[in-house]
Amino acid sequence: MFSEHTEKLPKNESRRKFLRASGVSLALPMLESMPRTALSQDAEGRQSGMPKRRMVAVNVELGLHAPNMTPEQSGRDYQLSTYLEILERFRQDFTYISGTSHPEVDGGHASRKSFLTAIRHPLSAGFKNSISIDQLAAERLGSETRFASLALTTASAGISWSRAGVEIPAESRPSRVFKKLFVEGNSADKKLTVERLQKGQSVLDAVAAEARRMQRRVGSRDRQKLEQYFNSVREAEKRLVKAEEWEQYPKPVVDVEEPRDVLDPKYLIERLDLMYDMMHLAIQTDSTRFITLSDPGRNLIPAIAGVDTDHHMLSHHARDPEKIAQLAIVEMAIVTALGRFLGKLADSSEAEYSLLDQTMVLFGSNLGNASNHDTRNMPILLAGGGFRHGQHLAFDQQENYPLTNLFVSMLQQLGLEIDDFVSSTGTMTGLDPV
Repeated sequence: MFSEHTEKLPKNESRRKFLRASGVSLALPMLESMPRTALSQDAEGRQSGMPKRRMVAVNVELGLHAPNMTPEQSGRDYQLSTYLEILERFRQDFTYISGTSHPEVDGGHASRKSFLTAIRHPLSAGFKNSISIDQLAAERLGSETRFASLALTTASAGISWSRAGVEIPAESRPSRVFKKLFVEGNSADKKLTVERLQKGQSVLDAVAAEARRMQRRVGSRDRQKLEQYFNSVREAEKRLVKAEEWEQYPKPVVDVEEPRDVLDPKYLIERLDLMYDMMHLAIQTDSTRFITLSDPGRNLIPAIAGVDTDHHMLSHHARDPEKIAQLAIVEMAIVTALGRFLGKLADSSEAEYSLLDQTMVLFGSNLGNASNHDTRNMPILLAGGGFRHGQHLAFDQQENYPLTNLFVSMLQQLGLEIDDFVSSTGTMTGLDPV
């Protein structure tokens, strides 16, 4: 479709001019070793004692049994549910939210595609996804860290999507995450990395130039498709330029051994814990501020005492008391792993703030009732991040409140001037910043 001709790569300075001319602004990453004059006014403001804002989103794709997860009372004096009792230490650090969903997002397990995008009918023939909230935040704020975002999974697919509706590949091996974050190559390796980055940029230049030429020769619908493609190219080039710049600076040094991957998928909690450890380290070293983690579950018997049935089969319990009892064992282990992660954030500090104070942790599921693939009444917990927590916000179980209102509140808490997101009607009622 496009010419195979590859133009000569312009030098970095001319490349920066090209990106500005294309309507792209690339701020240099904020580094302690950089001279003060190299920092933007926004970065200077962040260095003057204001807490950094971060966002983590975790999706448990096989659901969380509502009678065990959702409290019966609402307000601030509610009694903790069976699962939330595990998180009692953090009662004042989280808000439980019930009675929400994404309008017209159906499709059972396929609804995980829309967990952070809210795009309707993910199983429809014409479905085209859009940007997830983590990637929207990374677009605006990701230049302040080495990695704009991290997309992680304990098994296969992730939950992050680009503006062009392309799924962001999710990493499933903690060892590779660790190497990406902390392991330096030697000088030859770094030189080779920069050369590869530059080669990738030169190819993108040629493709972008050809796309512009084609835009002048095609109809309006094709121009729209080409513009979407060109946006994808521009996003890729921004990432490549940023990666090249960061290659000049050393990675953080951590007093932690490289993790050994748990390859057997039946050890789902051990795999989950390792990913939470990597997430904590990434946040603690300010390597990134936006992380997603997908926990898809598996069609196998998890290595958890008291469980002898396939996790997926347990999620389709059809109200069988024995299946629900085993499902509770699995899900309590999943919530306990979340508690360990929240504890790591709470026990780590940056200046006068804990990392939990600075990090919004969204935990929930795209399924409200996994037994019948119902996407209404999604179980949602939001911890940390500078909100006035310690409450159960209970919305209508029949006429659900749009979960995207929470997304708007979270994006605004990051400092973004965003008033709507897909199906939102405003910010979330009852959720106030501190």
